[in-house]
Amino acid sequence: MMVLLLNMILLCGWPLAAWAQADAPGVHWNQLSQQEQQLLQKFNQDWEQLPADRQERLRNGARQWSNMNPDERAEARQRFQEWRQMSPEDQHRLRERFQRFRELPPEKREAIRNARQWFRSLPQEERREMRQQWKNMSQEERQAYRRQLRQRFGEGQGASPNPSRQHDRTFQNHPPRSGH
Repeated sequence: MMVLLLNMILLCGWPLAAWAQADAPGVHWNQLSQQEQQLLQKFNQDWEQLPADRQERLRNGARQWSNMNPDERAEARQRFQEWRQMSPEDQHRLRERFQRFRELPPEKREAIRNARQWFRSLPQEERREMRQQWKNMSQEERQAYRRQLRQRFGEGQGASPNPSRQHDRTFQNHPPRSGH
């Protein structure tokens, strides 16, 4: 299960530098720390045959996993379960979306990270309510809300949300859709 979670972490957007080491030789199993070996034990028999970039991704995932607190691990498990329930088409779309994110200029990636950090700082029930409101919005309402977020988080300027402000309920300011 942990190995699957590590693979999910790698697929869900954790920054990796393995691509830069594509020509580098692989890491021998005995060069891994004891903790890395424990987390990656499923790969023990085939480790030496894995491509170097795959070894590095798995190793980075193991390091990230070991640096997570229990809440972060629980969230990673939840994301992995969601990933496993996605259709192959949805998984493909998510991979493409992540690739587009990686190609954005640093300031836009920072703005997106800031917005995500703000959202994650909200209480779970509020996040759930906002997700439901998002699902109920029309395409036009979603576009308007995205414009609001860009202004709020300063897309392209790296601005971060004001942590001293109470969680304002941006969706609540949004007019309800007619017919819902």
